[in-house]
Amino acid sequence: MNVKPRFSVVGLVVADMGATLAFYRRLGLDIPPDAAKQPHVEAALPGGLRIAWDTEETIRSFDPDWVAPPHGRSRFGLAFDCETPAGVDETYAELVEAGYTGHLAPWDAFWGQRYAVVLDPDGNGVDLFAALPAG
Repeated sequence: MNVKPRFSVVGLVVADMGATLAFYRRLGLDIPPDAAKQPHVEAALPGGLRIAWDTEETIRSFDPDWVAPPHGRSRFGLAFDCETPAGVDETYAELVEAGYTGHLAPWDAFWGQRYAVVLDPDGNGVDLFAALPAG
């Protein structure tokens, strides 16, 4: 693999952004007070990692077949920064070629990233991303 993806984001899908952010604020995360009305929110974590929350509606906007797991089941995701849009494509292709299941092929997402999702051996979504060039 020519690209060295860097673990960057832990993502959670939430049913109620306000309630979720209130919970994580109580755990000491610095989250802007007006963030509860946003469909996607991020906060910095120690060591350079980020935590991100997306509403169910946000996930369905690009993955219309996504179904919320039953309460008590996982709603988290791991995301790897592939440095460049071409790095997303290359990493996705190499993982699928190695036999892993591609869930969402690379695409240019409306939020300004090249994005793809591959399933790990247990069926957990692992996101691959890179910033798109400005312009």
